Amino acid sequence: MKFKLMTLAFLPLALAACQSTGVISTNYTTSTQKLDKVLTNYQWETITSPNLKPIILNFNPSNRLSISTSCNTLGSSWKVNKNQLELGSGMGTLMACDTEATKQEQFAAQLLTNQKIPFSIDLKNIDAPTLTLTSAQGSAITFTGKMTPEAKYQIQAETIFLEISPEMKDCAGVTPQKCLLVREIKYDEKGLRTHIDKDWSLFYSPIENFAHRNDLQQIIRLKRYEIKNPAADQSKYAYIYDMTVESKETKKTLP
Repeated sequence: MKFKLMTLAFLPLALAACQSTGVISTNYTTSTQKLDKVLTNYQWETITSPNLKPIILNFNPSNRLSISTSCNTLGSSWKVNKNQLELGSGMGTLMACDTEATKQEQFAAQLLTNQKIPFSIDLKNIDAPTLTLTSAQGSAITFTGKMTPEAKYQIQAETIFLEISPEMKDCAGVTPQKCLLVREIKYDEKGLRTHIDKDWSLFYSPIENFAHRNDLQQIIRLKRYEIKNPAADQSKYAYIYDMTVESKETKKTLP
């Protein structure tokens, strides 16, 4: 299947989490609006091989579907129609990959573009629901969902940038712990740096999906979500790693 080169830009998801439990199937009287909300409130992934990254689906509220594979990222349109997902023409990046990754990409393209595919959703476990697609050959492919931060926190993220020191410091939060040393950096709309904190500060909160290295000085982009009604010993913000903007190797510091 041929794909057009495109830049994938996906709007953030901001729908509230669905509180239903049990199996949702469009064979029954479930509303399209409810199904749309469930699909967009979660990121869905399935593992096709222990040697490969999972296939990851993001259903955008504007009816764009992002399909991440071990090779290229693909995209198509989507909508719910009765008991099926209607999936549009595929587009994607054009990176050359090894044989196994290419086969996974081809599998994803055949399954998730130019198709009307039956599906069902099992919400018995609201933290890890499952989305099952039935291929044209009759095979069932099951994806596990992870709630998006926008659905979890019910708020749009604020984007911030932090410089992360390779050194960590002992600090006292609720219990003694190691804290990151950070400096906040700001950029203008042209991407030019306009501010950097003069002094390093202790950073007490965890950063989801970020792994500190004691041989690397980094500038990272974060998504910051304000937590409604945090516990007394909890930060008012949740932080999620987005990407590394700059990195520089340094001599290893003591752990």
